[in-house]
Amino acid sequence: MKLAHRIGAACATAVVVTAMSMSPAAAAVSYTNCTSLQKTFPHGVGKAKAKDKTSGTPVTNFKHSTKKYKKAVRANDDLDRDGDGIACEKG
Repeated sequence: MKLAHRIGAACATAVVVTAMSMSPAAAAVSYTNCTSLQKTFPHGVGKAKAKDKTSGTPVTNFKHSTKKYKKAVRANDDLDRDGDGIACEKG
């Protein structure tokens, strides 16, 4: 067997083993409401450059991650009711 085939087979095996070792809960996290999201992100999760829309002190200690924000609002767009790019912000 050529080296390239052996490396390819080893990589494919590693991917399958890694996918199988992930728990179903870790693979399919879905936030049905802000209470469930705040168990993982206590101050909310927002896009990388999001700014809190508020008349008071803006929340700045939320998790900055566009990828995680999009995943959260894809499951439930009510998590960002004010449309500021931060889901479930909490001071």
